[in-house]
Amino acid sequence: MPERRMNSIKNKAQYEKLRKAGMSKGKAARIANSKGASRRGGRSPSYEDMTKDEVYQRARKIGIDGRSSMTKGELIRAIRDR
Repeated sequence: MPERRMNSIKNKAQYEKLRKAGMSKGKAARIANSKGASRRGGRSPSYEDMTKDEVYQRARKIGIDGRSSMTKGELIRAIRDR
């Protein structure tokens, strides 16, 4: 049986961090090997800082039913409960 090596992992520190966080070997390897993966991401603004229309569009994108009659607060709760 061939020996498995981590030679194909480009960012070993990131790979180990992802594995410790519970990701599968394959997913951790794909992320650690993707170009610029350690620089991607960021934080999305909180829903409270968004306009009602922005929150509504987010709810629409994830398929919240009854969103047209919801207030901004109700939309936020529905998204977070999803």
